[in-house]
Amino acid sequence: MRVAARDVKLGGGARGLVSHGAARGLAAVPPDPEQSGDVNSPDPVLRLQHASRHLGGRAVVRALDLTVERGEVLGLLGVNGAGKSTTLRMVAGVLAPSQGRVVIDGGDPYERPAIARRRIGYLPEVPPLHAELTPLEFLGFCARLRGLPRASITAAVERALERCGLGEVRRRPIAALSKGFRQRVGIAQAIVHEPALIVLDEPASGLDPVQALNLRELVRSLGATHAVVLSTHLLPDVAACCDRVAILHHGELRHLGSARPADASAWCVGVVQPLAASDWLALPMVEAAEALESHRWRVRLRDGTPVDAFARAVVERGFGLVALGPDAAPLESAFLAIAASGPAVHAA
Repeated sequence: MRVAARDVKLGGGARGLVSHGAARGLAAVPPDPEQSGDVNSPDPVLRLQHASRHLGGRAVVRALDLTVERGEVLGLLGVNGAGKSTTLRMVAGVLAPSQGRVVIDGGDPYERPAIARRRIGYLPEVPPLHAELTPLEFLGFCARLRGLPRASITAAVERALERCGLGEVRRRPIAALSKGFRQRVGIAQAIVHEPALIVLDEPASGLDPVQALNLRELVRSLGATHAVVLSTHLLPDVAACCDRVAILHHGELRHLGSARPADASAWCVGVVQPLAASDWLALPMVEAAEALESHRWRVRLRDGTPVDAFARAVVERGFGLVALGPDAAPLESAFLAIAASGPAVHAA
C-alpha cells in the first residue's frame, strides 16, 4: 500500500508512517533538552568500557575497550562470527552489553535510550527505506522521528540532501533509484538529525567500483565533522576511509592501529581485460605497474593525481574496471594472520 506523501510533509505530521517506521528501527524521540555534547570537548564521542555481550551462555563479545573521537573514522574488521555485528548493535544503542558500558557523547544510551538515539545515526546493512517515498519526503519523516524541532526540519533535510549528493534525485521515488543512490539515502537518514556518532554497517555492499569510490569520499567527508564507525569486510574501504582499524576475532579485540597505507600513491586495481604493464604506463598519470595475479594489478600514480581521474581514464580506455582501492597489503597481512589464529584461552 502506498503511503500518501501528505503524511510526511517536512513540517507536518507522519501519522501514516509512525508504526511502520518504528518497526524498522526509526522510533520517534522527543527533542533533546541537552543536545549533543560540546564539539570542542576533549572527551571521545564513543567509549566502550570493558563491554561484553553474552548470548546463549557464551561471550559473543568479550571485554571490549574502544574509543572514537570526533573527526575520526574507525574501521571495524573481522571474519563472519567475529563479533562485528554484535559490537555494532551495542554501539548503535540497540543491544545492551551484558557487562561493561557504552558511552555516547557523555551519556549511556541504555539508561536514556530515547535521548541517546538523538545522538546516534545508524545505517544497518539493509537500509530502512520507504521505497514509495521520495528522498525529500523520507528524510522529512526521519527528521521528525528523530525529534528535530518543526522549524528546523526543512533546513536539516536540505543539508542532508546536499551533503549526500541527492539533489538531482530528491523528488524521484526511492524505488526508482540506483543502488548507489539508495545507499546515499540510507546515509542521509543517519545524518539528517546531526548526530554526534554515525554507525555504518557494510555501506558499500553491492556497489560497482565507481559507486564505491564515491561512497568512500562521502564517508571521509562525514569523518571530518563526526565520529564514524564503519563495519566492512572490504579492506580497501578501510584503507581509503578510515583513520584507525580495529580487528575483532572470536569476540575479542586483536588489533588496533592506523588504517593508513604506507604508500598513499599505490592502488590495487581489478580489471576484466588481460593487460600488460605497458597498457598501464600508457596512461599519463601512471608511474609504475605490477601484476599481482590474473586481472589484478598494483599501480602507482604520479604525485598529485586524483584517484577519480585515474578511474575515469581506466573506464575510458575500456579496461573493464571491476575493483579499485588503496594498496592494503600490510593491513591484509595482519588481517589474514589474525583470521588464521585460534581463540584466546581464558581461565575458568
